[in-house]
Amino acid sequence: MIWLTFFVSAAVIVLAAVKLAEYGDAIGYRTGLGSMFIGTLLVASATSLPELLTAINSIRQDVVDLAAGGMLGSNMFNMFLLGVLSLIFYRQRVLRRVAMKHALSGSVAVFVIGLATFFILARTRLRIGWVGLDSLLVVGSGIAGMWLIWANAPGSPGAPSAPAPEEEGIPSLRRALVGFTLAAVVLVLASPHLVRSSAAIADATGLSAGFIGTLALAMITSLPELVTIIAAVRLGAHDLAVGNLFGSNIFNMFALGLTDLFYTPGNLLSAISPDMALVGLLGLLLTGIGLIGNQARLDRLIRVVEVDGILLVVGYLVGLGFLYLRGIGL
Repeated sequence: MIWLTFFVSAAVIVLAAVKLAEYGDAIGYRTGLGSMFIGTLLVASATSLPELLTAINSIRQDVVDLAAGGMLGSNMFNMFLLGVLSLIFYRQRVLRRVAMKHALSGSVAVFVIGLATFFILARTRLRIGWVGLDSLLVVGSGIAGMWLIWANAPGSPGAPSAPAPEEEGIPSLRRALVGFTLAAVVLVLASPHLVRSSAAIADATGLSAGFIGTLALAMITSLPELVTIIAAVRLGAHDLAVGNLFGSNIFNMFALGLTDLFYTPGNLLSAISPDMALVGLLGLLLTGIGLIGNQARLDRLIRVVEVDGILLVVGYLVGLGFLYLRGIGL
């Protein structure tokens, strides 16, 4: 029964999150936001909403490491998706197409992941009200980073303008707002069932909640990113695809800090197992590889394989094996 609940709730969340991303893109277009801003912030925030909701429900069900594993593991999986994207669409050389355009978003992602991981290890006790100062710093860094991206995005004041996409097939602003709201409501209703079944699976299999979060929960909540980026590349919107993945990593850490608002026993980041910092560091390393691949002019390893793509895919798989062998999965 727990497996049925897990897969049904996962399917509902993926479908709702895909619609959330579609309507988020339409809202971005109708409100006149730039394409890089849409990919890096708006669509990334929409596709990362499942991570936030599952983290909040994990906190409410007292499974802190499940929340951390879902967020930090999603950073790893997003970079795995970037590698898969590079390998599947090798003829288009996706990272080369957007060279230097996402240096800022990738750098912000590296910083906020590093900051959150540092605080998980630092075990600080400073609080403002019931919220940890460390979480507030992570949230503030995420907001500052997103503001920098917006300020430097095409279409923003002082930034070069980008051509607008075709209007055909794009929902009206009213329809997009209604659809976005309905999809978000479905996510809110389905997330508790996914968290509850994930925790039950961890107990039944003998695996830790952190490992289940890093592996299963992170993969499921990141599937909307996969659907969105494949659709974006097929449409030639390479900025949207790459920006969505880097932006999702920023939003994941912003959301992890924000989740502290729902955790009253103490500092959330200090309550996370120090072992989960390894997941954070692996996500940091993979994001660094993605950032280097975005800027460096690397030749193909062989005719159909990109160096950065294979490094991201292999790095993710080796990282999962390392986490399991270190006992995080036991």
